[in-house]
Amino acid sequence: MKNLVIVESPAKAKTISKFLGKDFTVMASMGHVRDLPKSTLGFDPDDNFKPSYQVSTDKKKVISELKKQISKDTTIYLAADEDREGEAIAWHLIPALKIEKNPIKRIVFHEITKDAILKALENPRDVDQNLVDAQQARRILDRAVGYELSPLLWKKVRYGLSAGRVQSVAVRIIVERENEIREFIPEEYWKIKADFINPELKSELAKQNGKNVKISNEQEALKIEASLNQGIYQLIDIEEKDSTRNPAAPFTTSTLQQEASRKIGLSVAQTMMVAQQLYEGNTANIPNHTGGLITYMRTDSLNLSTIATSAAKKVIEEEYGKDYALKSPRVFKASSKGAQEAHEAIRPVDMSLKPSYVKEYLDNAQYRLYSLIWKRTIATQMAQAKIANTTYKIEAGKNKEFEFQVKGQRIIFAGFMKAYTEGSDNPEAALDSTEKLLPNIKVGTILELENLQSEQNFTKPPTRYTEASLVKKLESEGIGRPSTYAPTISTIQAREYVVKTEDKKLAPTPTGEIVNSFLTDHFSNIIDLGFTARIEEEFDDIADGKKVWTDVMKNFYTGFKDTIKDKEENISKADYSQVRELGIDPKSGKPVSARIGRFGPFVQIGTKDDEEKPKFVAIPDNLNMDTITLEEALFLFTLPRVVGLTENGEEIKANIGRFGPYLQVKTKYYSLKTDDPYTVGETRAKEIIKEIDEAKSKALIKEFAKEKISVQIGQYGPYIKQGRKNFKIPKGKVAEDLTLEECLEIIEKDSKATKKPVRRVSKTTIKKTTKKE
Repeated sequence: MKNLVIVESPAKAKTISKFLGKDFTVMASMGHVRDLPKSTLGFDPDDNFKPSYQVSTDKKKVISELKKQISKDTTIYLAADEDREGEAIAWHLIPALKIEKNPIKRIVFHEITKDAILKALENPRDVDQNLVDAQQARRILDRAVGYELSPLLWKKVRYGLSAGRVQSVAVRIIVERENEIREFIPEEYWKIKADFINPELKSELAKQNGKNVKISNEQEALKIEASLNQGIYQLIDIEEKDSTRNPAAPFTTSTLQQEASRKIGLSVAQTMMVAQQLYEGNTANIPNHTGGLITYMRTDSLNLSTIATSAAKKVIEEEYGKDYALKSPRVFKASSKGAQEAHEAIRPVDMSLKPSYVKEYLDNAQYRLYSLIWKRTIATQMAQAKIANTTYKIEAGKNKEFEFQVKGQRIIFAGFMKAYTEGSDNPEAALDSTEKLLPNIKVGTILELENLQSEQNFTKPPTRYTEASLVKKLESEGIGRPSTYAPTISTIQAREYVVKTEDKKLAPTPTGEIVNSFLTDHFSNIIDLGFTARIEEEFDDIADGKKVWTDVMKNFYTGFKDTIKDKEENISKADYSQVRELGIDPKSGKPVSARIGRFGPFVQIGTKDDEEKPKFVAIPDNLNMDTITLEEALFLFTLPRVVGLTENGEEIKANIGRFGPYLQVKTKYYSLKTDDPYTVGETRAKEIIKEIDEAKSKALIKEFAKEKISVQIGQYGPYIKQGRKNFKIPKGKVAEDLTLEECLEIIEKDSKATKKPVRRVSKTTIKKTTKKE
């Protein structure tokens, strides 16, 4: 083969191959092909941190297939993504394929279109060693932290725990917010509202004697009410001010993740997966368009190309009229720390591809994300919105000492808000809701009071982070980069240091809190936000050629290694035992204790040294391991309990499992979302069972009961379910027509694609094996 183009994914290879002639073969490396070994440190601190890379087991076949396409005359185009990870992938391919003597060209592109690919082929460059070194520094420093810290956690806290440089900082942020919530003391305050009729008007007390009013208790509110009841309400002033609003900047990785979470309910990982599909052109064939739909989705740049802004202007003039277009493009400046990884913001590759045009060729998630990106990009190049703000000031009180206010606003010119308003799923609805028109009243009018009410309120604690707001926090602190947000958040949940609550907030688990306590007590510098941000800046300096990566490692590793040795000798495991003795069980005479296990906090009766196995029960969310009493702990052992009988005479049992409280009827389980398993009665239990059975019946398309396989409809469309596992139905397959054989084939293919090779670990090497990366 004359020319071999190597990209990262098969979807991208398939798209790019459409643009190139028969002299080119396009193949995928499937991401990184080499990495540090899993069972050893992977680098030599005594040999200038020389890494010991090896071809990953699951990539040996990939390398073999690529080699078959290479002869000594083959020109190889390394076309991995244009960020640091992509540069490292390209660099690793050279020794893995042993192509040092071949003509090698590194090509990069920001979008997968024919013009972009052909332009990249015409403008190849060498592999950028500075970018490679920045990625190496991150990989090896993170390996050092994980590999050295995790075994210490095993010794001093519990076996199987792990630590990571960025992940542990993310957990710390979540734990600190949880502590703020626990320590929060609500403060009482009161609001006084006056409603008027003829015309209808709702107002709120704003000032007393010209100063902002603050009412701390009921006595103060009653005193103010007494004065108000002795006076009249008169409109004394109408304040009018015009203001302008500018659109939000085009999407970066961070802001796309935040808006996709707020508007369409996608997790950070889901957003990146769908964005990857849109980037690679992994969509149905759209008429008159070949290639990807959006530009590269890992970026912290706010730049838009001249081509993009010109195309946006043309669409704006056609869709909204010339008044909504700008004379010259609007330029945005990045504020995030270290914003330099890419050349352009996330935008559609072709602004003329309106969401309505591509809708029928995309699945629901792809369409909604593309629509979000298209509207946001268009809005960035639209005119300012002009708003008229009006404030009615109403004098009141016995001595005219109080001022009520009513605020209204009118949109003079919608501008960009016609296309997109930040934080709303429906821009048109948001446009309407921004307007609050006030009745036409003249200054001096005495208003007729309909209702005066005092309302008690309490200040609220800070809210838990969502995935989106955690990304925003990490970015604002300079922690991580566009490529790291999604894996960081996925990792801390996979390790069960953090869980997502019913309302999609992130809360620390007891395990997460104890690991955070250990790291905060003894390695505060490692999980310090400032330290982590400075390390990121040093990686940026390496990428810019300002620092040598091995020097950065030396500065970090020597002191870190010394601290590890010191802590191994001076930390007592008893300080982090996670065991609290509660007393003696009066029935058995055995000790009762609260503990932290792999799946969270639990109560135990007995010890492992007893002849009989200890009894266990999970501690529910409404109780805390640190405060649970002996009586509360013993009450937990009343589960499982028989709640009653079904219409068929089958027992209904209530219990708590790993995934929370539930009802059980024979082999069927029904999750208890809001009901207490200790108190739920027979009538309510039957209602819950009926509701869940009906919901499942509506979701069920067809069932193969013997094989425990069903085809169901979910939030994102039809899917196959086998036991607890779900399997995506391939495009082109109709859910209602699927046979058992087709379902089994889909399950087998999916299982093979996701199956990881089994790695056996001997007893002699188990202490060296970690999960920390």
